[in-house]
Amino acid sequence: MPSIFAYQSAEVDWCEGNFEHSEYIAEYYNTISNVAFFILAPLLMWLNSSYRDVRPIPVHTLFVIQFCIGAFSLYFHMTLSYVGQLLDELSILWGLSICYAFWFPVRYFPGFIKNREQFIQMVIIVTIVSTLMSFVRPALNAYALNCIAFHLLYLTVQELRQCKNPRVHRLAASLVIWWLISISCWLVDKFLCNFCQKINFCYLHSFWHIFINVTIFYCATLVMYFDVLYEMPNNEPVLTYWPSETSFFALPYILVQKTQKLF
Repeated sequence: MPSIFAYQSAEVDWCEGNFEHSEYIAEYYNTISNVAFFILAPLLMWLNSSYRDVRPIPVHTLFVIQFCIGAFSLYFHMTLSYVGQLLDELSILWGLSICYAFWFPVRYFPGFIKNREQFIQMVIIVTIVSTLMSFVRPALNAYALNCIAFHLLYLTVQELRQCKNPRVHRLAASLVIWWLISISCWLVDKFLCNFCQKINFCYLHSFWHIFINVTIFYCATLVMYFDVLYEMPNNEPVLTYWPSETSFFALPYILVQKTQKLF
């Protein structure tokens, strides 16, 4: 029985050919594309510095999680090892769980949850159980994790129904577009590999790494906006873009401003 740390011991092997560009890296482009995590995560924290000042723990935790996801994904695609696969998928699971714990709107809490502390405890228990179950059939993790996106889309629709700011609606529309592009790359690479091989383009999973990072950026900005809007009555979120809103490629972020009270 091969070691769980051995190269190509994972249950998953993506469409890109193995060891085509390096004898040490199984999937070369799927590996190096993870650099997107190490670029966009610091940018997200830097641009949202005013939000970080009022919510330091969630922002720093998200930053660490993104780095972990990038590092574990890099290790997985470099080795295609069973351990790498588990670390890659479990880091995403824990990342999503942390985001739910910190940012899930209080008004959507189940009736038996009285405060965020209880909600965090419930999320931790569910995540631990899911982690243990993932050792039974790790290949199913990727599908389960992508399905969570539908719940996030549902929450986004609910929030937008109460928000009348057209800039926020455009941000949400851009978020959905980026997610659709990302998931399309993942699905085509996974299920249409034969077609990709025929046209000699087996690198869509590497594009998934880049596009999902942009999606995370847009999603995090939207979540932060609603967090300030509904959870910080003395502050006001201002949506803006870097380097500018008219740039060919612009990243959204928020500025947190004190509410001006009228007397």
